[in-house]
Amino acid sequence: MSRADRLAMIDRGRRGLSVRRQCELLDLSRASVYRPPTAHDPEDLVLLRRLDALYLTYPFYGSRRMVIALGAEGHRTNRKRVQRLMRTMGLEALAPKPGTSRKAPQNRVYPYLLRHLPIDRPNQVWCADVTYVAMAQGFMYLVVIMDWASRCVLAWRLSNTLDASFCVAALEEALTKGKPEIFNTDQGAQFTSAAFTDVLRSAGVAISMDGRGRWMDNVFVERLWRSLKYEEIHLRDYANALEARVGIGRWIDFYNRERGHMAFGYRTPGALWAAGAPIAQPPKRRRARPACGHVDNARALPTCPQAQQQQQKAA
Repeated sequence: MSRADRLAMIDRGRRGLSVRRQCELLDLSRASVYRPPTAHDPEDLVLLRRLDALYLTYPFYGSRRMVIALGAEGHRTNRKRVQRLMRTMGLEALAPKPGTSRKAPQNRVYPYLLRHLPIDRPNQVWCADVTYVAMAQGFMYLVVIMDWASRCVLAWRLSNTLDASFCVAALEEALTKGKPEIFNTDQGAQFTSAAFTDVLRSAGVAISMDGRGRWMDNVFVERLWRSLKYEEIHLRDYANALEARVGIGRWIDFYNRERGHMAFGYRTPGALWAAGAPIAQPPKRRRARPACGHVDNARALPTCPQAQQQQQKAA
């Protein structure tokens, strides 16, 4: 159980069990309960917004390159600060490195079930992911539940804490609309928590979790984040969580009902999911092979020594 979940269990008005004893049972310090939350540093908020924008453009940038990129824009900061802010947003460079998949020891990790599996119909596989949403004062976390084949967003939730409760609420809402055969996520603490997996197990859904080297399985949700942030979040300056909730909800409704998906002949994700029929997946794009660099008409070039020698003999 995460620290945020344990803090939420503290009940100051409970009789017969003091706050001191509750903190001892939950392995929390009393200072974390009594101390009021500190306000966000305005400079940190500026850096958070820039890091979010830079990560959308350069998802392979780690903390070192982020420091250089921020410095080029006039933001003087150091690597430790950038690392802390990237951890706050849950950002990691898309590059192979040791120790990126750290598992919570108290949470069970389920096997990966999508290897060599063709996914071509709605409600066959659902997936979920969490991202960071910047506001004028502070930030929020956004989770979506997406149908893999149709790219339809089935449910979403905003939260100011990165715990499992808002992910569970989104999952429960999505399950009122249908049920997948497989639910695939990464190994984040929110998705490996018992609160989240118990909902899936009770609904009879097979649970799949990405392992190391399976970052491509999250590419559809990452593409959704890119569209959402470029078309909505970065164009607005949400003053508070209410404005963010209204704006994001409006865009997701537009995405599902009106925004045609290029990969499916500009049919909308909502219509594809509601139809329930098998969906022809777009063919993989093959890049044209670059030229090998050889020149066939070398004799016609003036720099060719053979052509120069022939011209001299003719003269």
